[in-house]
Amino acid sequence: MKFLFWGLLFFVALLRILTFKTPVTDGQKVRISTKVLQEPIRQQNYQRLVLENLIVYLDPFPEVYYGDEVVVEGVVSQNKLVSAKLLSVKENQGILPNFRKRLINFYQDSLPEPHASLIAGITLGSKGSLGKDFWDKLKNTGVVHVVVASGTNITLVAGFLVGITTFLLKRRLAIVFVLVGIWLYAVLSGFDAPIVRAAIMGSLVFTAQEVGRLSQSFRVLVITGLLMLIIKPAWIRDLGFILSFVATGSLIVFQERINKKIQILPAVIREGMSTSLAAQIGVAPILFVTFGSFNILSPIINALVLWSVPLIMVISGVAGLVGLLFPFLGRMILYLTYPLTSWFVFVVDFFG
Repeated sequence: MKFLFWGLLFFVALLRILTFKTPVTDGQKVRISTKVLQEPIRQQNYQRLVLENLIVYLDPFPEVYYGDEVVVEGVVSQNKLVSAKLLSVKENQGILPNFRKRLINFYQDSLPEPHASLIAGITLGSKGSLGKDFWDKLKNTGVVHVVVASGTNITLVAGFLVGITTFLLKRRLAIVFVLVGIWLYAVLSGFDAPIVRAAIMGSLVFTAQEVGRLSQSFRVLVITGLLMLIIKPAWIRDLGFILSFVATGSLIVFQERINKKIQILPAVIREGMSTSLAAQIGVAPILFVTFGSFNILSPIINALVLWSVPLIMVISGVAGLVGLLFPFLGRMILYLTYPLTSWFVFVVDFFG
């Protein structure tokens, strides 16, 4: 019966992937009317968007934000829309995008650059205000995934919360706390599609991991991934989906083993580092292939900075929520992240 289940699941997923056809072809002139579901990247001379799985470069003004409704026209060339023109943009007046925008503005008003944009990237997945030089250094050092809302960040959040709650709460209550943390991060990140996928995947796998065995956790991960591909086969080429799947799988396989090797470290640091390193084992090769560069020191650089990421997430998240109601108190809390972001920036500048 198990063999029949797995065989059918793999067959249906493979059939969906093989029979999936992209709605557009190279050289075709198209007009795209859609909502911006990923944070645009803004540089001095352009802004970069991802619309309907196509990379689009537009003039820097008018600025486009997450959640806006846009109409863009251009010619399809592989995974890009060339000669793109922005025909119209309608600002999203929804509660969540405006809430997210207010958080980003709070960070930018409270801290200098690149600290403010780094926090916005880590906490909310916002890449819009990161300067080109610092962005290039993040890519060169292999830590760019930290400021891209992805499965890696979900993994870091969950791993950090597991490390804290297992010492303070009963097992079942700890699981609930971790799940709340995962979905709170998903909300703060704007419910971006990659984050929702990662949150679903992470929630199922962490629940299975805490109540069952390693093999059960991995089985849940595979089933979740296959079901997602059956629903939307285009995700097989989506970097966010791949990172979510691989980072979670690496965590399941390697986190506990790494944790046992570094027992000398304090529990909170040990949990964060083992989670970070476990995720890196899987995602590092993918990031190398995707971004076309690899720093041989990348694992060391990641180990130096990733322990700070969950702390930055938690502190800046609390600071942002408090700061929207009580700006002065929120800034006082946010300043606690400055030593952490200063260390992060120093390491990236030094090795970048």
